[in-house]
Amino acid sequence: MSAYLSHVASIASQRDRMRDLIIKWANINSGSHHVAGLEKMAAVVEEDFVGLGATAERIRLPTYSVAGPDGMLQHVPLGPAISMVKRPESKFRVFLGIHIDTVYPPDGPFQKAREISPGKLCGPGVLDAKGGLAVMLLALETLEKSPWAGRIGWEVLINPDEELGSPGSGPLLAAAARRNHLGLVFEPALPNGNLAGDRRGSGNFTFIVRGRSAHAGRDITAGRNAIAALAEAVVRINTVIGRMDAVSVNVGQIEGGGALNVVPALALCRLNVRVSSKEQGAQVRSHLDAVAADISSRDGFSTEVLGDFHAPPRVADTAMLRWLGRACACGAELGLNISWQSSGGTCDGNRLAANGLTTLDSMGPVGGDIHSPQEYLLLESLVPRASLAALLLLKAAAGDYS
Repeated sequence: MSAYLSHVASIASQRDRMRDLIIKWANINSGSHHVAGLEKMAAVVEEDFVGLGATAERIRLPTYSVAGPDGMLQHVPLGPAISMVKRPESKFRVFLGIHIDTVYPPDGPFQKAREISPGKLCGPGVLDAKGGLAVMLLALETLEKSPWAGRIGWEVLINPDEELGSPGSGPLLAAAARRNHLGLVFEPALPNGNLAGDRRGSGNFTFIVRGRSAHAGRDITAGRNAIAALAEAVVRINTVIGRMDAVSVNVGQIEGGGALNVVPALALCRLNVRVSSKEQGAQVRSHLDAVAADISSRDGFSTEVLGDFHAPPRVADTAMLRWLGRACACGAELGLNISWQSSGGTCDGNRLAANGLTTLDSMGPVGGDIHSPQEYLLLESLVPRASLAALLLLKAAAGDYS
């Protein structure tokens, strides 16, 4: 057994501890808009990470703007981010990141984690991404206990807004990308255990239609039905964008209307679009604007499109391919048969790469059904994934990759 593997071997005894940490964290509701829950989660995480001996700081993020149900911009508060830094003066520095927010609101039915069958943990955020948080912690603990720890610096950012597109923590990620030499993001591994190579870009948009109210029986022809116009727009958006190669659109929310005897004067939809290139992003935006302009040209209607692409597409370049190869070689040493492949998902790895940092962003555990009440984590993947990240860090610290 190599000297590296002898240090990594200690992780095998930590499987139950990782499981218990994930259950504890998942049982704290940290939905993206639940600021109180995010505050509580941040405090717990700070305590659980204190043994690393890093300089820690809780960072208040600015509010972000989003269209409210009335079509007007609202300033929405965000939870805190956690920054931890150790040996920032080192010649080689690694950024490690993951988010603590989930897509599950505090008033929903999916609130508690439980082992639904041997080795299968189901719960809110167990895979995306509190399992990744546990993997990151064990990898760093293994590094810090090794004789090579003093040769490498590291910086952790745990953010509360990734599921929203990191509107508040984006500048922190950009700054961290410029300070470090390698990024590791602990989003879930792909379902087969592979790492993500190319990633599509993502944009969130709000399509707002304003019409004119009227009595639905006595004076319906005087009204301009915003919901009907929006429904037409949604069909047109889906039809055109849906035909574009390697592009997807998801209309995730529609709002509007009130009393059934009133012609609705306002309707809006929120949609997410995934693209494979900046050129496709420009085409999507052009189509959205064209549909909006057409509806606005009609008597009594006005339309606007808010939003933009918050995460650009990420194409694996030479440097990233080199690090993907190194990670897979580490996997082979551990008996893991992993490779890399393209992913339709997007994450903070896109943002880091856009700011020049070579990043491996699917270092977390294996599971499935994320963003659903069936989200689950395969507990047997915790030790291998923590071992993979630890081995990569140990070799980087020892200078094997210089």
